[in-house]
Amino acid sequence: MKPSAHRTDTPGIVVDSIAAPRRSLRIACVTETYPPEVNGVATTMARFVEGLHRRNHDVQLIRPRQAAEPATVAADAPPRFHEVLMRGLPIPKYPNLRMGVPSKRALVRLWSTHRPDVVHIATEGPLGWSALQAALHLKLPVCSDFRTNFHAYSRHYGVGWLHRPIMAYLRKFHNRTQCTMVPTEALRRDLESAGFRHVSVVKRGVDTERFNPQFRSAALRRQWGADPDDLVVGYVGRLAAEKNFATLNDAFEAIRRIDRRARLVFVGEGPLRAELQARWPEAVFAGQQVGEALSAHYASLDLFLFPSLTETFGNVTPEAMASGLPVVAFDYAAASQVIEHTRSGMLVPMGDAAEFARLAALIASHGPRRAAMGQAARDAALRLGWDEVVARFEGVLLQVIAQADEPSQAPMGQAVPLA
Repeated sequence: MKPSAHRTDTPGIVVDSIAAPRRSLRIACVTETYPPEVNGVATTMARFVEGLHRRNHDVQLIRPRQAAEPATVAADAPPRFHEVLMRGLPIPKYPNLRMGVPSKRALVRLWSTHRPDVVHIATEGPLGWSALQAALHLKLPVCSDFRTNFHAYSRHYGVGWLHRPIMAYLRKFHNRTQCTMVPTEALRRDLESAGFRHVSVVKRGVDTERFNPQFRSAALRRQWGADPDDLVVGYVGRLAAEKNFATLNDAFEAIRRIDRRARLVFVGEGPLRAELQARWPEAVFAGQQVGEALSAHYASLDLFLFPSLTETFGNVTPEAMASGLPVVAFDYAAASQVIEHTRSGMLVPMGDAAEFARLAALIASHGPRRAAMGQAARDAALRLGWDEVVARFEGVLLQVIAQADEPSQAPMGQAVPLA
């Protein structure tokens, strides 16, 4: 997903010796997760970085060093892509993921030497906060993404009382940037009602070559214990409390009442794996999959269930649709944007677990209708190309730079008043 990179652990010595082509931008992208880490933020950020680079922009990617990652410098590094690896710490319960550490001083040194036209911050962790402070200190145009509902997650881990302080931190963080990008109009309205300012919608795309029905594998289905005509129901994503597996359990029980041969497949890892395996000992737990293996796991399913109620978008919904699967999901985030109810999937009123189970069983009970919905889902996904999405992202960056250049613009080091 990313170009070959020039990497260094000493930000102060990163020097771009090649002049930027005319009309190109120097864009610093800061994220605390990136491929080969597997999650929606990492995947989407890689798409934007790759798209900006293809559009002739200089991209400087700043992220934590991943576990066991070498510090070698690529001999064939392209002239307009630089990757700066910062210190990181493992995330509890997710040892394969790392978060950044406070790094304001290092980023001030880096951007004093290699000054970007704009800083884009994808995550609100310690590295993201440091990037915000460094950008304000240097009076650099800065924008951000709202990508993860940390405030909603708190309710699923017995710390619901943290909802308000987390939301206050997120509002403070994003209101100090000139623009906060979100993937849906509904999320824009929600954040603005919560006091977030300068919120702009930048939708998401899906790779319809990578996620494609052609990857369907009879051998993989045999490995799962499924005959050609058996129904295989699947979920892809983290196995964690915020994904609302109680609703998935109810839905699959409803499916099994009408089809005892139906199989259930979980693709992903997370702290709930042992609990889910105890609940569904006959289910297939495929673990985390990437590349063509992930494509085959999607395409070899027959029905996709996504019961989460905490997504900002939910990349797995368009990925499943591109793979030719009808999707049952709650009517918000990506599902509300890309699913046409009863045609390419089923949209369920928010939080209605009984209706989720009823609609899942309805699709499961009718093979020809399910196949027609899968084809309609694929057709819908083909209209979700990344080129238009990256162009919109680029346009927002240009607006942020233009606003910073306006004489009436407040100084970049000055915080926007908070609600």
